[in-house]
Amino acid sequence: MADDSIAVVDLDRCQPDRCNYECANYCPPNRTGKECITTRGEDTEEGDPDQIRISEEICLGETCGICVEKCPFDAIEIINLPQELTEDPTHRYGENAFGLYGLPVPEPGKVTGILGPNGIGKSTAVRILAEEITPNLGDYGADPDWETVLDRYRGTELQNYIERLMDGDIEVARKPQYVDQIPKQFDGKTRELLEHTDERGQLDYLVDELSIAPVMDQAIDSISGGELQRVALAATLARDADFYFLDEITPYLDIGQRVKAARLIQELAEDDEDRSMLVVEHDLAILDLLTDTLHIAYGEPSAFGVVTPPKSVRNGINEYLKGYLTNENMRIRPSAITFEQHAPRETAKSAPLVEYPDLSKSYGDGEFSLDVEGGTIHHGEVLGVVGPNGIGKSTLAKMFAGQLEPDEGELDFLLDIAYKPQYIEIDQPMRVDVFLSSITDDFGSSYWNTEVAQPLQLNRIMEQNLTDLSGGERQRVAIAACLSKDADLYVLDEPSAHLDVEQRVQATTAIRRYAENHDATVLVIDHDIYMIDLLADRLMVFDGEPAEHGHASMPQEMRAGMNDFLSDLEITFRRDERTGRPRINKPGSQLDREQKKQGEYYYAP
Repeated sequence: MADDSIAVVDLDRCQPDRCNYECANYCPPNRTGKECITTRGEDTEEGDPDQIRISEEICLGETCGICVEKCPFDAIEIINLPQELTEDPTHRYGENAFGLYGLPVPEPGKVTGILGPNGIGKSTAVRILAEEITPNLGDYGADPDWETVLDRYRGTELQNYIERLMDGDIEVARKPQYVDQIPKQFDGKTRELLEHTDERGQLDYLVDELSIAPVMDQAIDSISGGELQRVALAATLARDADFYFLDEITPYLDIGQRVKAARLIQELAEDDEDRSMLVVEHDLAILDLLTDTLHIAYGEPSAFGVVTPPKSVRNGINEYLKGYLTNENMRIRPSAITFEQHAPRETAKSAPLVEYPDLSKSYGDGEFSLDVEGGTIHHGEVLGVVGPNGIGKSTLAKMFAGQLEPDEGELDFLLDIAYKPQYIEIDQPMRVDVFLSSITDDFGSSYWNTEVAQPLQLNRIMEQNLTDLSGGERQRVAIAACLSKDADLYVLDEPSAHLDVEQRVQATTAIRRYAENHDATVLVIDHDIYMIDLLADRLMVFDGEPAEHGHASMPQEMRAGMNDFLSDLEITFRRDERTGRPRINKPGSQLDREQKKQGEYYYAP
């Protein structure tokens, strides 16, 4: 195989007990007596003895690809690497395993961002910078050492950081990606967790700024996902560290909470010129607002990843959306992600699906209550639902889904409702394909594959067990399960959580296409303005006092709804002149002041 090609075997998918080694039997080098595709044998350090390995020295490369076609489980990839990769990888996990090229550069006193798909090596890069992995520079059979790594990066912006790492002069604080796993690792009250991490004496300030005082004396396993996210952020920022790694700060947070979290991270970076912050994030509006420089990560998920040198934030995001990296002369996506044609749109003139009266729901004296203005939901429209956390959006979804009864007003819906909840609990030891086929008779049909499976990238995980899926994979399966049901109204609560940028766009495409092709009505609750911007025809806006009282407006046009929503948060958005993407104006900036004066919080007309 050429030096610019690699062979990757997904050991989670390789199932020799269910095949006849078609990959080896049809391999041209094998048929001439060479040992290109062989079993790993009893001495293997990774995988099972009966699973295969591919000799990259003998393999003919992507020009052959017979093994890729013959493998019934899509476990093999033969990939031509970009020609720009002139050096060996920074780290490769083993034979036929994932390889990472390049590293991000933590800048003292700055917030550095990483933007890229899931499974592209961002966590591997961070583990290297946190000294949890000593990079092997592609020689996975050798015993790696930091002196060799320093020689590789001598004269680069990483030299000083690696020298400090070798001298033991780097303390690391990390916020985990999946905060819903925290209760499985810590058994106690929120206060106990946070007091344990308070090394800078800033706990009271962080608790106040992140509005988590009400949950300080609650058990960790009893608080919501949004509360867990803010607790995890407080626990990380309370530590006295030199390098902070924050993996996805926005899932389950509303827009106001996301802006507040961004401001706290920026403050911490500015307080100490030696302190470095590295943020992995998929909410482009927050990434744009938060970071000082940006690395793009691209490649083939689970096969190889490339981390670019730092770029300016605006250019980096715009190049990523365009799908073409200028300095690298690299196309990373076949088509651009654009926004201009999506919003604001006029509401489709269609017949009403349902008209509902004024509603109210109370959880008891002194507990949360919700009032809903009566309104109309139309056939075939996508209705966006926005508002702060704890304001009653999920309560409304559950009332529409028949899981809660209103105290006042009657929901006499003669509708079938499919509901995807906010928090996805999957504990069934069942394969994905078996689970989805139990929901719809259309599973596997050409139209189901085109409209659901392909946009949601489900094909590669069909044979995995539900319990083994990542957060993003569970989310995509849950969206597919909801859309696969035969229903009049599809209610999706925060479908963007744990999805990367491409996956969010693809999920949006799947939801939008399904609504249009089936004249189906969809209600989407989400905090990602990009997703709402791409998806919604109209908005229902919630306001009030979180955890105390909520109020839901009747559905209204996008501009009017977004102006109501954003004015309550005192946040203004503009469109990027190149891509049309939504961008948050910096608070107090000239554009921010001008739009507020005009009363136009959702793009100046």
